[in-house]
Amino acid sequence: MWTQVVGKIRLQQTPLVNHWWNVPLYVTARGLTTSAMPFRERYFEIEFDFIDHQLLIECSDGASKTLALRPQSVADFYAEVMSALRELGIEIKIWTMPVEIPNPIRFEEDRVHAAYDAEYANRFWRALVKMDEVLKEFRACFIGKVSPVHFFWGSFDMAVTRFSGKPAPDRPDADLITREAYSHEVISHGFWPGNKDMEAAFYSYTTPEPVGLANTIAQGKILPAQTFYSSELKEFFLLYDDVRKSDSSEQALMDFCQTTYEAGANLANWDRVALER
Repeated sequence: MWTQVVGKIRLQQTPLVNHWWNVPLYVTARGLTTSAMPFRERYFEIEFDFIDHQLLIECSDGASKTLALRPQSVADFYAEVMSALRELGIEIKIWTMPVEIPNPIRFEEDRVHAAYDAEYANRFWRALVKMDEVLKEFRACFIGKVSPVHFFWGSFDMAVTRFSGKPAPDRPDADLITREAYSHEVISHGFWPGNKDMEAAFYSYTTPEPVGLANTIAQGKILPAQTFYSSELKEFFLLYDDVRKSDSSEQALMDFCQTTYEAGANLANWDRVALER
């Protein structure tokens, strides 16, 4: 919930770059950051520090504010963040309704969610650091258009997306963001912490989905062997625990990314010679 408060500040401030909806957070050596955001003649950045458990707001003119990350309600956290920004001369408004969660409560009214577990915040960040390293290596092998490795504060997934360069069929019934996100052919990989229906897992999907993609598991083309395909979600999944327990978690994740990419790209007739190193 707290990442949604900070993430929406970035959503309001980020200029149009490539895709206007691409406004996530990024992994740092201490936590997660918005990266630099313009405000009038200044820049400012907000970082979650999951080592000292602080929220750092730093400006290009040297001004800064530090807030403690501690158990408190979303409403109190929201009030503290917005107050700190005002004290720094940064006057902004954000949409305070959380997204991509069940039964959302506006930030300023949410006194239900008030937990902050420093140990597990640190553990989660350390897992993201390792994933970030592997996904960046996977990203580097692709010379076509590709997203950065980024952390989406709504659904809480870390992702990297490759584009073939070819337009995808229109989605007239989709919402504006979905139409823009999938205006061109993509193959996306990432990590998702799960929900009540599925435990934490890595995922891969190809959109539009080519015929025969689901069959590549039975054909022995997908690694590791624990990978499975959801016909409902039209995605490959590899459980986080299967990666964690493998002999080499880095290699297991790289194998998953590479083999699912190859399966989708080959069936969708991507120009792999032009797009890959």
